[in-house]
Amino acid sequence: MHIQLLMTGSELMRGTTVDTNAVRIADTLASIGLAIQRKVTVGDDLDLLVRELLAQSSEADVLIVNGGLGPTSDDLTAQAVAYAAEDTLLENAAALAHLEQWCRKLHIPLNAANRKQTVLPSSAFLLENPIGSAVGFGVHLHRCLVLCTPGVPRELEAMLTGSILPRLQHDYPDCEQQIILRLHLFGIGESQAQDMIDTAIPQWPDGVVLGFRAGLPTVEVKLLVRASVANIAHDYFARLKTLLADYIVAEGEQNMAAALLDTLAADGKTLACAESCTGGLVSAMLTEIPGSSRVFTAGFITYSNAMKSAMLGVSEQTLEKYGAVSEHTVREMVDGALKHSGADYALAVSGIAGPDGGSTDKPVGTVWIGWGNTQHITTRCFLISGPRKRFQQLAAAIALDQIRRMATGCSGIPPYFERWQKKT
Repeated sequence: MHIQLLMTGSELMRGTTVDTNAVRIADTLASIGLAIQRKVTVGDDLDLLVRELLAQSSEADVLIVNGGLGPTSDDLTAQAVAYAAEDTLLENAAALAHLEQWCRKLHIPLNAANRKQTVLPSSAFLLENPIGSAVGFGVHLHRCLVLCTPGVPRELEAMLTGSILPRLQHDYPDCEQQIILRLHLFGIGESQAQDMIDTAIPQWPDGVVLGFRAGLPTVEVKLLVRASVANIAHDYFARLKTLLADYIVAEGEQNMAAALLDTLAADGKTLACAESCTGGLVSAMLTEIPGSSRVFTAGFITYSNAMKSAMLGVSEQTLEKYGAVSEHTVREMVDGALKHSGADYALAVSGIAGPDGGSTDKPVGTVWIGWGNTQHITTRCFLISGPRKRFQQLAAAIALDQIRRMATGCSGIPPYFERWQKKT
């Protein structure tokens, strides 16, 4: 089956919005063994949209259109589809009923702008949107099934599982379900991981496809597996986990913060954070996970020296003699976080995020990280180059990973220490 995507929105063309929806669609379709052959992105231009709809629908079996279903004048998908199909635009009674119910639920009046979302091609069938104000819709154009979806990511996600997949599975019953097995790695790049895997596992069985997705701070390695070879694939996945064990920080749909919380919760342990240069990023990564309160007890954001002393008990003498970015300071930050929170583990981060503030001894990118418990505290100095956001994300990830390693009894020096540890 030939599937294409048409992503719409001038914000995508200007680069002010990152196109995460295409990735979300591709991942969801992969779960039933479907792959996208082509993707086109266009701005909010009616003529361009009509031309692309006609061109893509003449090639594809399925065309998924994303975006342009909103209430404003630059939301043009319904109009473009009607023009391409030589159809008329009419107010759809079912779409109007959906909108009225949405307005009642949110206690807001139904206005003319919102009502625009109910004007659809007369031949359209509806795709339920359980979250937003606009329904999705579909038409048949040439021999192609055209499915139109909203650009709001969480609405799209709900519709993919609730409306799009059931429709495709109904129309194409021969699609074989796929299983996606994921590992999330930290401290290793795609190319290094690929080299390691190629050496250890040079060939994969039919029905198992190796894939990568680069991100920050982690890299995802995944196996796309046809259901009929799932047993064989799990054996290969076990080999992959053994090979990459030093770098694995999470598995499946979890991220590294969620995996750490589960590890600590299973042992009945708690964690506190003391942050300076990361400004609460570590605490935010943890607390965005539902149920984090079972593990996370406190986060101290001590950006100034005065607050390091007042909130964590870092001595003024230490700060004056060694500075805020020092082994002595982060050690006292960890100790203070443990004492004031009563947590089983604590971590601390203090560094120079840049772009200014560095010196010869402590250049921009220098960060001291400490972690431990009441019995033992470890500190390390790293030098992380690059933009401020990258520095903060990597520093936060290193801190979380060290708590994971301590909590799981993972011995040895992490391989990535050689890459980022500051040479003295």
